Amino acid sequence: MSDPKSGFDLDISGVAGFFGGDVSVSAMATVHVYEGRKWLGWYNQPGSYEIAKRYGQLSRSRFWDALYPGANVDPAVLFEFDGKQGPKFTASQSGTVLPKTTHVARLFAEECKDVPITSLPSLVEMRRTTPGSVTIANLTHTPHREETPRQQRDTASALACIPILISLGACVGCVMIRDWYAFACILLGIVSSGLSCFVIGMGTLKFKHPDPAPGAPAGDGVLESGSTELVILKGPEGAVNAITRGQFTLDYDSKPAYHNIGLCSMLLTLQFVVQLLLIPQSEVHGQLFFLATLFFSWVYNSYLSSLDRENIQRAILRDQVLQYTPGQLEKYELGTRTSMVTFALLLLAPAKKPSLKRVLDDLLPNDTEVWGWWKSEVLRCIDAEFHEGTDFQFTFGLPAATGPAESTLLDTLYKDARAAAVMYNAYRKGRIIASPLPSRSNTLRPGSRASTISRKSTGYGYYEQQGPLSGATYGMIDGMSSMDNLPYGQ
Repeated sequence: MSDPKSGFDLDISGVAGFFGGDVSVSAMATVHVYEGRKWLGWYNQPGSYEIAKRYGQLSRSRFWDALYPGANVDPAVLFEFDGKQGPKFTASQSGTVLPKTTHVARLFAEECKDVPITSLPSLVEMRRTTPGSVTIANLTHTPHREETPRQQRDTASALACIPILISLGACVGCVMIRDWYAFACILLGIVSSGLSCFVIGMGTLKFKHPDPAPGAPAGDGVLESGSTELVILKGPEGAVNAITRGQFTLDYDSKPAYHNIGLCSMLLTLQFVVQLLLIPQSEVHGQLFFLATLFFSWVYNSYLSSLDRENIQRAILRDQVLQYTPGQLEKYELGTRTSMVTFALLLLAPAKKPSLKRVLDDLLPNDTEVWGWWKSEVLRCIDAEFHEGTDFQFTFGLPAATGPAESTLLDTLYKDARAAAVMYNAYRKGRIIASPLPSRSNTLRPGSRASTISRKSTGYGYYEQQGPLSGATYGMIDGMSSMDNLPYGQ
């Protein structure tokens, strides 16, 4: 209704039901993570029609599907607690391969990206092309099959008093100026918003994952978190599948029909229709009161929606579900993908050769003759020479005949693998010292004459003194007190 003196009419009823709907739905997701938030929705907010459509798709019956058409969604997906796919997972012990993991695995992979890189002395040198990182997660806690995380406390709940008081004050103002149309619209908005917030807040956020099979081996495996990020999961099967197969859910007593949510959607639709009809009939001052309630509630909802709910989920996953400390996650950076993958294989060892081969082929699908030989040598060395609790070094062999180009590439790949072994020893022991290791020219050839390298002891480690062979890289020390003769081919 226009002002008879000025002819001015706000005419905001057309946008009140649409503006701010996405923000309101996003803000509603906080009711499941913040304590007491479900009781604090009693304010007139914009976007009632958009909210009604989104909530209506949760309800499942012919009636609700006809009233709110569209694909039915799960509450956890609507409020973004689930629904995003995680990275590929390959187990090294059980042989399990999951091309797509769950939303929880994606959260954990994002958590690993924030782990600081463990700094190592500059004397650890390696070839650098496209550096990649490997995060090692040593999991010790196995969550229960179903857990209910505690809700958090935050200032966001206290700030709800601002739009609530503004909405109630606007109702009082409309009564004082006797604008009953605006009063009815604001009051209906308060009631419909408050009831919807309470009903949506009745859902319980839970974490669920399947129990491992009796006698299942360790769940060790690798998450492929992008082309330059790998996450090594080490721990019991129950702890690992909590990441790879776990999920957050929202459980309602009204499941699976969700009729109570459907009724809230109908009430929000009624609010939209009433506001569409009555607000144009109200006075300008009443429309200003109505507009003020929408503005302040939109600002508050925008603040709630700006909260990083993914970080909140990550905190719940870290502190309440998996219960790991920052020291259980370590990240190391390597200079090439070849070194990164070799380092990952050493971390997953000991394991059956076919399982490691599957991991290696997944991470490095190169299948040329040179790459095939290098892969077979890496797997052979790990299978034959890897022992937990001791330092590891590669003793590579070479094919009977290789061309210059192939020899150069193989030399490069061998050096990358040796650098990864050095990094593994550093991870295992934690101390590094420079020491010469053989170059490719010192690699043992079938039927070749051997040369020797002497390891001389020092007070805190060892250094290697070479005979006629040359070439240097870096190695791990461990207080060696004897002299060893290591054969290398010329």
